[in-house]
Amino acid sequence: MSNVNQIRQNAPGFDPRLFLRDEELDYGIALIFAGERALYAVSGDLATRHEIPALAALVLLTLRFQPGLTVSDLRTHLGATTPTLARILGFLDQRGWVERRRSEQDGRSRTLWLSQAGASLTDPATLAMRQRLQAAYRRAGPSAVAGARAMLEALI
Repeated sequence: MSNVNQIRQNAPGFDPRLFLRDEELDYGIALIFAGERALYAVSGDLATRHEIPALAALVLLTLRFQPGLTVSDLRTHLGATTPTLARILGFLDQRGWVERRRSEQDGRSRTLWLSQAGASLTDPATLAMRQRLQAAYRRAGPSAVAGARAMLEALI
């Protein structure tokens, strides 16, 4: 919570007519990063609980929410090096937590999916993330949720 309090302290006074000012944009970026850290903290909890590398937990959660990524897409998404990701995927393969399937678009490539065991392993983390987002949605209200979703979809 101290990160959020620090962000709030540095926040300019909000005037809806001035939302494109540098100070407001900087505050928005800080909030997005803080939200990302709050959700990523769950992957750290998953790693600690199951005594696995943090990147392995992040791979599992990424595949939970974005199934069917290629290894190349996953590497780009996570900013991991090829050897590091290969090691992590080997680790996850050995435990039976991920599956590689032939791509429907290109039969030469493989896509990555959670196995049933991998999905079960990530269930508590997924529930924690959903609860965190649900609480934020309830606190912000329906119109704010719609606005946030529209903004994030436009961002990506």
